[in-house]
This record gives sequence, C-alpha cells and structure tokens, in this order.
Amino acid sequence: MIRLPEFPWDSLAEVKKRAADHPDGIVDLSVGTPVDATPDVVQRALAAHADAPGYPTTAGLPELSRAIRDWLSRRTGVDASVGVLPTIGSKEMVAWLPSGLGLGAQDTVVIPAIGYPTYEIGAIVAGAQVVATDDVESVSNPSLVWLNTPSNPTGAVLDVDRLAAIVQWAQGRGIPVVSDECYFELGWQAQPVSILDPRVHGGDLRGLLAVHSLSKRSSMAGYRFGFVAGDPALIDGLLAVRKHLGMMVPTPVQHAAIAAYDDDSEVAVQRERYLGRRDVLAAALRAAGFRIDNSEAGLYLWVTHDGELGDAWDSTRWFADKGILVAPGTFYGDDAHVRIALTATNERVAAAAARLNP
Repeated sequence: MIRLPEFPWDSLAEVKKRAADHPDGIVDLSVGTPVDATPDVVQRALAAHADAPGYPTTAGLPELSRAIRDWLSRRTGVDASVGVLPTIGSKEMVAWLPSGLGLGAQDTVVIPAIGYPTYEIGAIVAGAQVVATDDVESVSNPSLVWLNTPSNPTGAVLDVDRLAAIVQWAQGRGIPVVSDECYFELGWQAQPVSILDPRVHGGDLRGLLAVHSLSKRSSMAGYRFGFVAGDPALIDGLLAVRKHLGMMVPTPVQHAAIAAYDDDSEVAVQRERYLGRRDVLAAALRAAGFRIDNSEAGLYLWVTHDGELGDAWDSTRWFADKGILVAPGTFYGDDAHVRIALTATNERVAAAAARLNP
C-alpha cells in the first residue's frame, strides 16, 4: 500500500458544513469545478460517436493528433514535429508522469514552491525525493522539473525570458522539464506562454513536455480529456509504457476533443463568462479589505488580508461564516492566502459579492 498524505479536500468537510448553514445556501468557490454547459458542438460529437464497440488506441485517432497539433500551432507556434499523446484528464498525467519516466528513490523531482499538491503526490508514488522551489537552477542534479504557468493557485505567469532561462539550463544538463499549462487560455493581465513556444526553446524540443486539458477551457471536466505534447522521443517512451497499462481515452471522448480543439469560438465565450465573474469577485474582495496577489491569469483569485484574519484556515472559516467556501492556501504550501475559484454561476457569484459587502 502506498502511504500518501491526507487528501486535502477531505479536511474541508467541517468548514463546508459551516458554509452550507447560511440561510441563502452555500457559494462553493473552492474546488474549481466548471458549472457552465459543455458546448453543443462537443456534445453532438460525443453523441454521434457513441457506437464504439472496439478498443481505442493509446495513441489516439489520427484526426485527434491533427486537431491537437493544429491548436498548438495556432496557440504556441510550435511546428508539426511536436509529439502528442492523449491522456485521461491532466491530473492523471501529473500524478503518473514520474513513474512513467521510471523515476525512483535515487531521483529528485523539483516542483513549484507554491503549487498543485499532485506534483508532490506523483513524486511520492514513484518513490522519488521532492524539492519545492521556484529557483530550479539551485537544485543539484534533479531528474525532473515541474513548471506551472499560469499557476494553480496563484495565477502567476512565467514569461518568455524566464522559461527560456530554465530550458537552457535544463537542456544543458539533460533534465526533462514539464510545464503544466491547463489554464493556458485564461490570460487576464498577462498572456500565458507555452514551453513549446519557439521563442522559449529556439526549435529544440529535447526534454520538453507541456500538459494541457479541456476541463476548464471547454467545461469538459466530466469527459476526462487532456494531452501531453513535446519532445517526440519522450512521447514515444510514454506511449510504449501506457500501451502496457491500458491507458486509453474512450473513442467518443476523442471525437468530442476533436470538436473542442477545432472550435475556438466557444473558448472565447467561456473566457468572457469567467472574466465577468472575476471582475465581480475582485471588486467585492477589494472593497472588503482583501488584497489580490498575482492572479494575472487562470481560474482563481489568490487572496490575503495582510494577517488581520489570522492564517489561511482562519480566513477560510471567516468566509464560511458568510456562506462562502474557499480553499486555504495551506493546501498549496502557503499559510497566508486563500484560493477563490471563478467557477460558480453568475447568481452565486453575485450572492458571494453581496455577502462580502452587506
């Protein structure tokens, strides 16, 4: 049995009950689960290919590879030589990648200083050591470096110069660098940059991978679709292992993903929804005395009250008393902030804003 830390969200049960006791009901801004309808074009594609009696391939349909490469070309400028591999959502890839790369007790995985807990969990499952730092170049001889841009939870964005510096350092030492870019379409004050952007790597994809997802950009969290792209040699190695493990994306979901990546118009609509909710929440939080740090991109506001409400858990309880459930920054390695998601209906977001400034 693999011994893992307590699942962070389980510890929110008591606070969630506290928020649910509000007379007007809970406003759940904690997890970041999409609430808007999956685009019609995606639903139609899924239904049209529901008759799928045979096994899918681990590599995915040729049409899917084409759609992903076309989208990557439009969004990052990377050419058709990039390797692509569909995954069963992006969290699966984050959690499984160190094992898939064959890392073990002799290896060190570098993860963001403040970041998504699953980076650490993936290293633990592989038996590897973990170093949490943003100064990746200071770590001696790591076997894998995780980046996350835009960041979950902070919303910070790594620019071209910083990404290029990390890539140059890592490629000079043969260290794989994997960039989790699941919030790539949601840039607000800063435009996210992919590690696959030629401005970052100068045409040399050696050791570079990017992880993407349809969960947030297309309200497809229930479909469990993502992909990893980059260095063709790394992609081929991962494909070989995943074949043995039966890690295949269902055929109807692959067709739904093709429809999503071929239609940029739906993403623009969803962006406007999130932007509207972001504006409402940000204004209400600032009026209530909170400070929003980073949050230049992504699906969350990274919020603190300069210590006046105590630590992250104290702030989480303060919000719960107003019927608002947020995530303590403690989950991500920060005891001073809370993470507030934009994933609630317009009505619930308006209710949260009203409760913050009655």
